[in-house]
Amino acid sequence: MTRACLLILLCAVAALGTAFASEQEDLDNLRKRIGALQQELEKSGESKSEAADALRESERAISESNRRLYALSKQQQEVSGELLRLQEKSSRLRQDMQGLQAKLATLLYQQYLGGQQEYLQLLLGNQAPDQASRDLMYYDYIARAQAVWLNTLRGDLAQLDALSTQARRKSDDLDALQQDAAKQKAALEQDRQARQQVLLRVSARIRQQNREIGRLQRNENRLAKLVEKLAQMFAQSNGSPFESLKGKLALPVKGRITNKFGTKRPDGATVWKGWFLRTPNGQEVKAVAAGQVIFADWLRGFGNLLIIDHGKGYMSLYGNNETLYKQVGDILHGGDVIATAGSSGGNEDSGLYFELRHEGKPMDPAKWIAIR
Repeated sequence: MTRACLLILLCAVAALGTAFASEQEDLDNLRKRIGALQQELEKSGESKSEAADALRESERAISESNRRLYALSKQQQEVSGELLRLQEKSSRLRQDMQGLQAKLATLLYQQYLGGQQEYLQLLLGNQAPDQASRDLMYYDYIARAQAVWLNTLRGDLAQLDALSTQARRKSDDLDALQQDAAKQKAALEQDRQARQQVLLRVSARIRQQNREIGRLQRNENRLAKLVEKLAQMFAQSNGSPFESLKGKLALPVKGRITNKFGTKRPDGATVWKGWFLRTPNGQEVKAVAAGQVIFADWLRGFGNLLIIDHGKGYMSLYGNNETLYKQVGDILHGGDVIATAGSSGGNEDSGLYFELRHEGKPMDPAKWIAIR
């Protein structure tokens, strides 16, 4: 490689490193801005503490523990797959080596039986010069083939040793991941017990406050303010394929719709601005379309809430989750698993609260979702 080419390569690597660092810095700044927005919303809330707020920390902890377990599981799958590939490659290499060793053994045995004597006879005997020359070339060919096979065998042995070292490391990595997963499961169990204790203590107050007129309206106003601020932060003027998906979106979770958009809620003072999809706890929640996560945190009234920006003012909202698998800044494809349904935020029923919004205004999911 010439000095000029090397310089170009080094510059390219440096540029990639700088771009990655800049992208990571932008992401960190974005998360800080959204974190500050969340704190602002919490501080600007009513001074009267709601009972469901007592669940905030334990539900956040459950979500984070589950997210880490999910990530560990993915890592375990990747490491297990890589370990299996290494083992298969080692097995194929051993078979090749056995075949090569068999060829060498046959050749050495033949030479042992009379190869050396025949070679001396060719040199000292009275055979015709042309025939002797041909026979000597044949023996030279065999010697060179033997040398090639021996070198190949040495190389295979070195490669097998390297593969064995990699396999041991991957096995150690897998053991470490399994230990981390066991610790995380224990932490998750503690978080769930903590939530259960809090729920037993405040469940009566939650039910009472759920009947209070105005509580749902305060929650909705808080969500509307959050969406408005996020829309300002992520304003995009470019076209979006989301518009072409009207009437084609899949349900974000398998469940039964227990309300209709625009109908009155139990308090009679507010209307449903989305759907509640009743489904068992832990059911996978999927992104309805491609986009970027712009909010993933606990919000009063909506529990563990995740919001995806789809561009050009379109957003989808997923609330009351037990677990949020994705974080702010994550880029998604339609159908990606983003959460698991639950009853966070003081919800009595397990499921998913789902909304679609455009420029901050709620849209009827029935016009966008293709229910099969």
